Amino acid sequence: MKLQIVTGLSGSGKTIALHTLEDLGYYCIDNLPVSLLVSVSDYLNDEPEETFKKTAVGIDARSQPSQISNLPEVVKSIRQRGLDCNMLFLDAQLDTLIKRFSETRRKHPLTNQQRSLSEAIQHERDLLQPLNEAADLRIDTTHTNVHELRDLVRNRIGGESGQVSILFESFGFKHGLPRDVDYLFDVRCLPNPYWQTELRSYTGMDRPVADFLHEQEETKKMVADLIDFLSRWIPAFEADGRSYLTIAIGCTGGQHRSVYVVECLVKHFKAAGLQVMSRHRELS
Repeated sequence: MKLQIVTGLSGSGKTIALHTLEDLGYYCIDNLPVSLLVSVSDYLNDEPEETFKKTAVGIDARSQPSQISNLPEVVKSIRQRGLDCNMLFLDAQLDTLIKRFSETRRKHPLTNQQRSLSEAIQHERDLLQPLNEAADLRIDTTHTNVHELRDLVRNRIGGESGQVSILFESFGFKHGLPRDVDYLFDVRCLPNPYWQTELRSYTGMDRPVADFLHEQEETKKMVADLIDFLSRWIPAFEADGRSYLTIAIGCTGGQHRSVYVVECLVKHFKAAGLQVMSRHRELS
């Protein structure tokens, strides 16, 4: 049996993640008390019905605080029973969460007459911090729309089991650093197509920019060094039992150099038989 726990901050996309897993054939249970997780997982694992062989459980701040802090130990107990159990944590920045609640006019589960929306979000973040630290996969949905989140969940969780899922993400430093990445590389030292007037309107996915960067010796050396480094250390993550790996590549604006380098890395490691996907944060 494969058990996928979905948790995170309210408004960060947990419902979308659960619906996506349901579309992937998971039997989904939302807002299950942590105290029942072991019993439910044992029961479903013993059931001969194929429906329960892939189960996703949503757990969030609506559970008792004492139960939430115990979840990492509960997950450890489930794994000791021989079950394949992973935890996904969804997060987003404060301003984004406030905007989402304002747009949907939904009530945050932790707000009350003494606690404002921003205070409730911070309180929830504090409550869920042990789960954030224990999560196998973290997705920051601050810059992610509904369709992108579905694709991320579908590709990262719905892939082949037993193989590390690798996300290569391009970004622009001037728009802020991505959170929850395993490796972050800076390619701002490479020649910048932005300063070529005829290339400025293109991106690293377009042939004119790709041809320009491919002709630069610095680019060839950078890509070769990244491939050599990652080829050496990705197997170590797999040997350590890691299921997910996120590698961020940044340039100034996230339009040209980082996009091109990500595409090069995806092409190489996909050809090598690894489970990889790309995301270009600023192009989204």
